[in-house]
Amino acid sequence: MSASPFPASPGSVVMYSTSWCGYCRRLTTQLNSANIPYTEINIEETPGTADYVESVNGGNQTVPTLVFADGTAMTNPSLAQVKDKLEQLSS
Repeated sequence: MSASPFPASPGSVVMYSTSWCGYCRRLTTQLNSANIPYTEINIEETPGTADYVESVNGGNQTVPTLVFADGTAMTNPSLAQVKDKLEQLSS
């Protein structure tokens, strides 16, 4: 796995997405409702980011792919998984 071109800050996530992804829109709404800070990067508009997403998803451009401050990535996680990971990183 390569390093994310856009690293996450502590307590936040970076979400790689596309404009047409329904799962991305749903997770964005959930992150907003939970007041979880995030930076959204569209892999179709930002050069090099699709390659990164492929590197953590077995060659597939699967979104949403989230990156956490420790450099780990999750693909299409639930809000509960995101909250658990952020809590784990803050302790």
